[in-house]
Amino acid sequence: MTGYIIRRTLTTAPVILVVALVVFAILRLAPGDPAAILAGTGGAEVDPVLVEKIRKQLGLDQPLHVQLYRYFSDLARGDLGQSLLSKHEVSDLIRARVVPTLSLTVMTEVIALLLAIPLGVLAAWKADSWVDRSVMVIATLGFSMPVFWLGFLMIFFFAVQLDLFPAAGYTPPSEGIGPFLHRLIMPAFATGVIVMALITRMTRATMLETLREDYVRTARAKGLGETTVLIRHALRNAALPIVTVIGLGFAALLSGLVVTESVFAVPGLGRLLLNAILARDYPIIQGTILLISGVYVFINLIIDISYAYFDPRIRY
Repeated sequence: MTGYIIRRTLTTAPVILVVALVVFAILRLAPGDPAAILAGTGGAEVDPVLVEKIRKQLGLDQPLHVQLYRYFSDLARGDLGQSLLSKHEVSDLIRARVVPTLSLTVMTEVIALLLAIPLGVLAAWKADSWVDRSVMVIATLGFSMPVFWLGFLMIFFFAVQLDLFPAAGYTPPSEGIGPFLHRLIMPAFATGVIVMALITRMTRATMLETLREDYVRTARAKGLGETTVLIRHALRNAALPIVTVIGLGFAALLSGLVVTESVFAVPGLGRLLLNAILARDYPIIQGTILLISGVYVFINLIIDISYAYFDPRIRY
């Protein structure tokens, strides 16, 4: 196991390098000039001399291979560079936005798992009954509702009409766990409905297949309780695809919460990345995507390692 973890960890470096190279190339080939944006309104009515001066200050006038060499040299030292607009260190900007996004992601996953796993197991246990159909209707509706629509609906009812939750904003954990959780419940639930629907459908499908296995019938024939059969025998053996979906969903949320963060005014990574893309702020875009890529690789490693726990037949 240790050798496998070391090998997988070493293979992450080429993946990150390729991602960095692809992002660097795409940003340079995409239309839009950061110097023109800094000089005025996108370059339509600005002084070309001023634009060229800003390009020189930013180093954008140098050949691409020189920019690439400088970028990878800084990356090797752990330096993500400075924002072209704010002149702040990219690592500091990302660090300030990681906690809100990570908090929202964890809360979303917790809400989704608390609803999805029981509903998926229940639907598989009561397959083809009204319970199963009801759960599938709920999952289909959850998967079909746009996050922004559900978010605005929740703001209208729970914040404006009932005054149970604040309409928007974010409170850091340092100001108290109560206010921190109170602010996160609505945005986490709005996103968690979609995640819940996906996990519910996956849980039902894998549980249905597992409940038909001979060892499940043997466990029931031995007189074991239905709860024990469902949890210890069926759910654990059906866990591999469920864990995969949960892990990849967690990684996807880190980069896919831009709509939720915009609706509920959460200052997270999604909004930082969106604003950087609109402003062609290359260092922020590159640093954020590298972080997200690293999270994907790390979570894939955790998923692979967890397989051995859920299925002892797996050896590395």
